[in-house]
Amino acid sequence: MFFKKEVDILEREEDEVRSRVNSLSDDARRDFFCKLDDQIKDPDTYATLNYFFIAGLHHFYLKKFTRGSIDLFLYALGLALLSTEIYSGGLILLLLVSIFEIPSLFKSEVIVKRYNLELRKEILSSLRSL
Repeated sequence: MFFKKEVDILEREEDEVRSRVNSLSDDARRDFFCKLDDQIKDPDTYATLNYFFIAGLHHFYLKKFTRGSIDLFLYALGLALLSTEIYSGGLILLLLVSIFEIPSLFKSEVIVKRYNLELRKEILSSLRSL
């Protein structure tokens, strides 16, 4: 795996969160998993959305609406420029967006793992504050 160190750090943090969840009461733990099941994300879905290069959709999947909108706009602009005399500008823009997004494809597992970990922490925090 390319990002072994980052995955190891995430796994340690996940273990910590898991032990905090296990220390919750049965009702709170049930609430935690009910909330988590509704919001947890799948790395394969994220990677698939990124793989098809319909720029931005993978960001929308993780609720990163600003970044997704920017990518989608740049992708649409690049496609629009392909049909004009600035053909090469559109091609360059599409190429740049694709190059910029390729790391997301290879890091999909780590990106979604981080998202799901932050989600778990947020849900746990909201339950502890009740």
